[in-house]
Amino acid sequence: MKTVYDFTVKDRQGNDVSLSEYQGKVLLIVNTATGCGFTPHYEPLESMYRDLRDQGFEILDFPCNQFANQAPGSDDEIHEFCTLKFGTEFPQFMKIDVNGETADPLYAFLAAEKPFQGFGKGLKNAALNKFADMNNKKFGEKAYIKWNFTKFLIDREGRVIARFEPTADMEDVRAAVVAAL
Repeated sequence: MKTVYDFTVKDRQGNDVSLSEYQGKVLLIVNTATGCGFTPHYEPLESMYRDLRDQGFEILDFPCNQFANQAPGSDDEIHEFCTLKFGTEFPQFMKIDVNGETADPLYAFLAAEKPFQGFGKGLKNAALNKFADMNNKKFGEKAYIKWNFTKFLIDREGRVIARFEPTADMEDVRAAVVAAL
C-alpha cells in the first residue's frame, strides 16, 4: 500500500527531501498562498505547530500559485513573508503546482486518497465554489485541489486520514490533529 513516505519533494533550495524522514509523525500537508483571503490561516497553523510539535506533529507547507495568482513571489520572498508576518517555523518547501499536467505527484496521491467533498454550506462557500470552478476549468479532470489552504492530515503510518478544505473551521482541524496524535 502506497503512503506519503513513498514520495520525494523539494525543499526551498531545490534539494530532494524524502517524506520518509517524517515517518512516525502526524503530518498536516498544506498548499498555501501569501495573497489569499485564507492567508491568515498561517496564524492558527503556527500556533498548532508550536503547541504540538513536541508530540510528533509536523506541518509541511507547499506554496502554490495556481489559484488566481495569489503566490507570485519567489520561494525566498514567500518564506520571508511567512516568517516576518506570521512567525512560521514549520517546514516550507519549494513552490509547486497541485493541479494539471504539472501537478506534484504527492498532491495527485493526496487528492486520490481523499477527494474533494465540497466547501460546505452557506453563501460564502457557494461563492468560493463558483470561483474555484472557473479557476480550475483549465485543469479538467486533474483539478485535484480546489483552492489554497487545503489541508491533508496524515497519520503516523503515512496514511491520509482526513482532508480539510480552506473553509473548514481551524478548531476542527486542530481537534483532528490532536486526536491523531
